Amino acid sequence: MVGISISIIIGLMIITLSLFLLLNPQFGESIPKEQKEKYAQLANYKDGKFVNQSVTEMDVHFWALMKEMFKSKPNKRPNTNIPTLKIDPLTIGKLDSIATRLTWMGHSTFLLEMQGKVILIDPMFGKRPSPVSWAGTKRYSNELPLDIEKLSYVDAVIISHDHYDHLDYKTIKKLKGKVGQYFTPLGVGNYLVKWGVDKEKINELNWWEDIDFENISLVCTPARHFSGRGMFDRASTLWCSWVIKGENHNIFFSGDGGYDTHFKEIGDKYGPFDLSLIENGQYNNNWKQFHMMPEESAQAALDLKSKLSMPIHWGAFTLALHDWTDPIERFLVKADSLNLSVTTPEIGESVMVGDSVYPAKYWWKPYSVGK
Repeated sequence: MVGISISIIIGLMIITLSLFLLLNPQFGESIPKEQKEKYAQLANYKDGKFVNQSVTEMDVHFWALMKEMFKSKPNKRPNTNIPTLKIDPLTIGKLDSIATRLTWMGHSTFLLEMQGKVILIDPMFGKRPSPVSWAGTKRYSNELPLDIEKLSYVDAVIISHDHYDHLDYKTIKKLKGKVGQYFTPLGVGNYLVKWGVDKEKINELNWWEDIDFENISLVCTPARHFSGRGMFDRASTLWCSWVIKGENHNIFFSGDGGYDTHFKEIGDKYGPFDLSLIENGQYNNNWKQFHMMPEESAQAALDLKSKLSMPIHWGAFTLALHDWTDPIERFLVKADSLNLSVTTPEIGESVMVGDSVYPAKYWWKPYSVGK
């Protein structure tokens, strides 16, 4: 009887998990066979999966990782709520057409105003980067700089990959009907269609492909990372970085990824960049091929020929084991040795691209334990 009871419990657990994966819209739909057949012709798609330019494997040292996980770290999160600078929605899109303004929403989310257009990059306005509201790390800030409901219209949304901290289901649902065009790497559009976005508004690109959007050139460039939102869809969609080149300013957005030669390749081909937004946070030696260490992030900014760089992918969530301020502090030390110009805006603070004056305060210091 005990064996039968255990079997029933395990069976119910499997059924429950299967239903959760099947019915939860967060997971989208599997890639159709016809799409996979098209992807099979691509150089960066092998054996039913997208692959990086360089061999990339997670090198997990289990016991060392376990030891680190249980180590007490009082500065793993801020010591209190991080307030944000509020954005007046009536000012959005009102700039002179020559000016370019970039406003940080925390982590890797940006509001970009360029040539009169309003563009959201990796819009993640949720409280937790998770498929459920009750699990996962909570955002450091109780409020965001801008209520997404107050955005009247967004000309374009640019997405780097399908991970929860970059592609947020509830955010996409709230934006639906307000967005002109979506730009994603291959396969990510399937999620958007599943969530109610008009297929005609979605533009999917492979690495090194470019598209013109209202006299703004968007180039889907490589990143060294992976994708997947469920248990069985790893690398089924593509991940990327983006070059956003306007008539007056040139911006690079790294998305997520480990350090590799693609940064120099992008810098040589599309640089120099007026501003490079460089992933810097949520790293660990066990997965450094997927997430750069801060010193590598600074080197990437140099490889890209960045006139000004900004470390991103930090300041909102704890998704790794390091202190929450380690990414920015280590980046700044290395950037100084490389003679890099770095901007460090507060969440909700804007950077006027191309200006000689830019935010450079150590705003995180009051919210750090023992710093």
